[in-house]
Amino acid sequence: MQKRNLTNSLLIILLFSFGISFAQVGTSNKQDSLPSTWELLKYDGASAFGGMKYTYSRPIKWEKDDFLTAGAIVLGTGALYLVDQETHEFFIDQDPNIPQLIKDIGWYYGSPQNNYAINGAVYLYGLFTKNEKIRKTGVLLISAASTAGLIQTIAKTSIGRARPGTGEGKSSFDPFRGTGPYHSFPSGHTILSFTTAYAIGKQFDNPFVKAGIYCLGMIAPVSRLWSGAHWLTDVGLSLAVSILVVDSIDNYLNEERLYGPEEKNRIAWKFNIGLGRVGLTGTF
Repeated sequence: MQKRNLTNSLLIILLFSFGISFAQVGTSNKQDSLPSTWELLKYDGASAFGGMKYTYSRPIKWEKDDFLTAGAIVLGTGALYLVDQETHEFFIDQDPNIPQLIKDIGWYYGSPQNNYAINGAVYLYGLFTKNEKIRKTGVLLISAASTAGLIQTIAKTSIGRARPGTGEGKSSFDPFRGTGPYHSFPSGHTILSFTTAYAIGKQFDNPFVKAGIYCLGMIAPVSRLWSGAHWLTDVGLSLAVSILVVDSIDNYLNEERLYGPEEKNRIAWKFNIGLGRVGLTGTF
């Protein structure tokens, strides 16, 4: 009951924060000129599904930079694999010193039911208030979580990597075994939590606000390392998948769908991952 109350409190705090943060953004909506709620819902459903299709089809249209990014991710994952055992032992040693509240936040924030509850609440708020910025954010959240979630579900089963707790070692794989102890790669909690944090963070211009949101999104990934549920490579690749999926769907919504007039004189912050580079770029 205490954990359930904690979850409910976190949801209330998050929703309250969204309401305050977006209160002044998009308040110029003209209620009498907007489509009906049902028409908006149908449009947003098509947008969410279109974002999924767009992301899954992107590899066939990759260019040089995209292949370099993919290569950098593969090389980075390989580098992390070399230290999987050592980092596992390090994080396990830290577990007794971590406050239980932090562990609970990591678990519940990355759980599918809570993650979708947050995403759905953001979208419904934007839908019923007819706030296009919040609606678009909700569509991005739901579409990105569904897209990345499907990727990790298929990958877990098809790769079948043993979790650290099984004692099988980092090189133990049993594809299509279909049991939890062999669902280590990638990390579902990491993908869902950081996908949500990254998508929300993209809505803010202030880099310090972004950093705070991203830090919140990192609690679940690090918690999975403390608990010994995942290897570092599981978490590292999951973070990369989250960033790529959110950026892809956000580009689709900006280029292919209509969610109000473009904001001018705004700095767009974006993560960049490539061969030999990882950084945050601001575009005027």
